Amino acid sequence: MSPHADPLLHRRVWWKEATFYQIYPASFKDSNGDGWGDIPGILEKIPYIASLGVDVVWLSPMFDSPQVDMGYDISNYEDVYAPYGTVEHVENLIEACHANDMKLILDLVVNHTSDQHVWFKKSRSSKDDPKRDWYFWRPARYDEHGNRMPPTNWRSYFAGGTWTWDEHTQEYYLHLYDKSQPDLNWENEECRRAIYDSAMRFWLDRGIDGFRVDTVNKYSKHVDFPDAPITDPTNVVQPAAQFWCNGPRIHDFIKEMNADVLSKYKTYDGLPVVTVGELSLTPDPEGVLHFVSAREKELDMVFQFDITHLGQGPPGCGDKYDFAEWKLPEMKRIVEKWQTFVEGTDGWTTVFNENHDNGRSVSRFASDAPEWREKSAKMLALCFAAQTGTWFLYQGQEIGMINAPKEWGVEEYKDVESQNHWKEAVQLVGEGTDPTRKERILHGLQLMARDHSRLPMQWNSSENGGFSTGKPWMRAHDLYTEINAEAQEKDTGSVLAFYKRLLRLRQDHKDVLVYGSFELLDPENVSTFVYRKHYQEKTALVAVNFTTAPQPLPPTEDMKLLISSNSKTMPNSLQPYEGRICINY
Repeated sequence: MSPHADPLLHRRVWWKEATFYQIYPASFKDSNGDGWGDIPGILEKIPYIASLGVDVVWLSPMFDSPQVDMGYDISNYEDVYAPYGTVEHVENLIEACHANDMKLILDLVVNHTSDQHVWFKKSRSSKDDPKRDWYFWRPARYDEHGNRMPPTNWRSYFAGGTWTWDEHTQEYYLHLYDKSQPDLNWENEECRRAIYDSAMRFWLDRGIDGFRVDTVNKYSKHVDFPDAPITDPTNVVQPAAQFWCNGPRIHDFIKEMNADVLSKYKTYDGLPVVTVGELSLTPDPEGVLHFVSAREKELDMVFQFDITHLGQGPPGCGDKYDFAEWKLPEMKRIVEKWQTFVEGTDGWTTVFNENHDNGRSVSRFASDAPEWREKSAKMLALCFAAQTGTWFLYQGQEIGMINAPKEWGVEEYKDVESQNHWKEAVQLVGEGTDPTRKERILHGLQLMARDHSRLPMQWNSSENGGFSTGKPWMRAHDLYTEINAEAQEKDTGSVLAFYKRLLRLRQDHKDVLVYGSFELLDPENVSTFVYRKHYQEKTALVAVNFTTAPQPLPPTEDMKLLISSNSKTMPNSLQPYEGRICINY
């Protein structure tokens, strides 16, 4: 295919050109001093969000929940967790977003519920209950000594096994995540219909504009439940994603969800509602394309997590937080793979480097040292803003928020996944099976834990960064007086001001930046990331320096400097952590 071709020109739709802004409600803005962010707090900040220039707000789970997994354990799809507010507050938020020319999408968490959901309470009440088959229940196995064993040896995402024994009905239930998050049985049609009504239509009828679809490729399991091969001899549970990810009926289920529900709704301004799926453990572009091909009528786009997994072990494995050093060519290959896989197809891709499940990108991919953190934040913003696809930002990314200080003790890490991996490390060290595991896992958590992205949003230099007048549910970053939105709104050279410029430029040049084809240059260079974007006769050159030393600038003859992340550019070299976009017309 010619690099100047535009296979997507005739399939332009609103969500391809949109920028999404993710809000994690617990940590965004507390309006009443109870230490939890809430919907009224978000409503207070609608003018700020709109001022960024984003098009869609993605609100992470605010549904009723025991909060074992920060709202991804839902006990009632049709209600709101009381500290966040009410259904009426969400309706007000929908109206406020629409009044400011922004759309609102919610999380759709339907691989599992909380064990406090009425569906599961009925399911576990009796083997004869009509909802028993809405979840996965299996009898125990027994070893040669008569000891009770789970139905399989599968390892959970959150460490430990995937089966929990229920004393009342004398069977095990399946949970890929925490034991408080039993998996729904999508094989049961009545269960699927209830999901569509309660988790989807209830909110679509109230005017939301689509969904971010959680764990979208895990609904279909291999229900014969085979044991996983032993790949970790030190552990009784084994990675088993091949048996519960991209299962035999996954595409049937998503097609049905689309046909029966999503296709029947429009956004507030009459456009198709949007879906973006969380698609883990799908490394083959052909496999991903099956989910996002327009002709398949499944999902509009998905998150593919190779970027945010840099340095991690595979999800669901014991070594997720056992950090492995990586080099810039690895990042380039990942970007190239997911920038080019949709070319010549009817699929679409996403661009992001932060979300609620990962450490902050400045700390992970560049430098959060005082002298470099602002430059690093701008450089990363530019590097990703010029990539093809729909751009997703995460709260605080626009002001360059960074990871928690390394001096913080592990007790400051509140996330269930962090806690479980740390407990496992302590146990293995105590048993003598892995004597250095604690120090390795602590290092990995300091870089990559989900907790870093969940620190309270830093609004100003007042106590707790202006997030709350009470004690926050999670400690505010020590540097909130130096890194906060209020100070940056007054500074035309701030990270915040730079993000706003990038958002405008991305729209002004969306033909080449949003839709252009991608060409990687100098792939093995360990210091700079350079690529071209092509759209018909238009070309943009993006050059980014990932080091603290000046680096040679590729030739840019006959090109105009569109933007640099450094206010003082040099003719033939990139400054430390500088990024530039040059363009010809």
